[in-house]
Amino acid sequence: MTEAAPHEVERRPIFLHWQEKSAFKETYAGALDTIVVEGQYLKPKGVDSDTVLIFMHPTGTMNLLPMPNALAAAGIHCLCCGSRYPHNDTALIMEKVILDLGQYIKYAKEKLGFKKVILAGWSGGGSLSMFYQSQAEKPTITATPAGDPVDVVGAALIPADAVLQLAAHVSRAIILTEWLDASIIDENDLTKREVDLNLYDPDNPNQPTYADAYVERYRAAQVARSKRIDDFVWNKLDELKRAGLPKEEFGFVVHGTMADPRWLDLNVDPNDRKGPNWCFMGDPKTVNMMPAGLARFCSLRAWLSQWSIEHSRAKGPECAGDVTVPILVIENSADDGCTPSHAKRLLAGVQHDDKEFHVIDGATHYYIGQPDKMMAAVGVVTDWLRRKSLLEA
Repeated sequence: MTEAAPHEVERRPIFLHWQEKSAFKETYAGALDTIVVEGQYLKPKGVDSDTVLIFMHPTGTMNLLPMPNALAAAGIHCLCCGSRYPHNDTALIMEKVILDLGQYIKYAKEKLGFKKVILAGWSGGGSLSMFYQSQAEKPTITATPAGDPVDVVGAALIPADAVLQLAAHVSRAIILTEWLDASIIDENDLTKREVDLNLYDPDNPNQPTYADAYVERYRAAQVARSKRIDDFVWNKLDELKRAGLPKEEFGFVVHGTMADPRWLDLNVDPNDRKGPNWCFMGDPKTVNMMPAGLARFCSLRAWLSQWSIEHSRAKGPECAGDVTVPILVIENSADDGCTPSHAKRLLAGVQHDDKEFHVIDGATHYYIGQPDKMMAAVGVVTDWLRRKSLLEA
């Protein structure tokens, strides 16, 4: 059987806007109380369909990434959706991102005429899609973790018909915590480090291969650091309120956010990834302090909503427990960003039996230089959608 020739893909811009009240403007410029988002509709030419895949990342844009383009070339309609926080998560509120996602789904149903909408949660979009679907099925949220009003309950979010988890991580809060540099004991003085928790210090007596007890101790120290930042955030918010400035914000830097034992010891959460001393962004020691590191620049409310292990609600495995639609989880066996425990936790969080799990052998996080691996993933997705009667044969 010969493989079908790829479809030519038409790129159609999407611009959505709506009114939404807020205590202060959290995105730069533009009209007050008007939310504007941009995306792309990847439309396979000559293919009619009642089904569309929705790709969205909290802060990234996905229209140029390999997976949605490969799926579109395979004849599957895809929307690649940007949030109100494109490429800048310093003020990002996860509860507002799912409101953005809801607008795209409404547009896909009411304007584009799709009858079936599938959430395609790739990478950081995985936990976002679980968070959205859980609130669409069982809405509960009326305020952000910081206490600011956000009417998710009243938004009437439209549930998707199925959820894909493609090389997905469990959540921004969990993955950041597992990447935090546990040696930092003073956020304002980086010379104060706990040597035997500094993975990049040659004087650290604990070197790879790490003992299980050391990894356990390190993980506990990462959680403790996250909670210390929580304390700072709550104290600062309280300080602003007491000063009569409840609507004001405060920006701060989170140093050291790529110090996970996984990247130095391939025996920690093992898979086929490159290494040691490698992560999906390059040398982890460099990434640990570089400007592009995760959560490097942050604000008080954004920390609580997206990065706090204690207070963020957008945790994939927990949200998965409220999701009732079919779920497909795909793990890439050489993923150097989302290692196997992420897929396992997401799968375990699903409390119904209509779930499937597949591994793409040898695939990295982005499928860069791996068109065969990418097409294997496309094949798994296409086959699953058809077997679930979610896509025309």
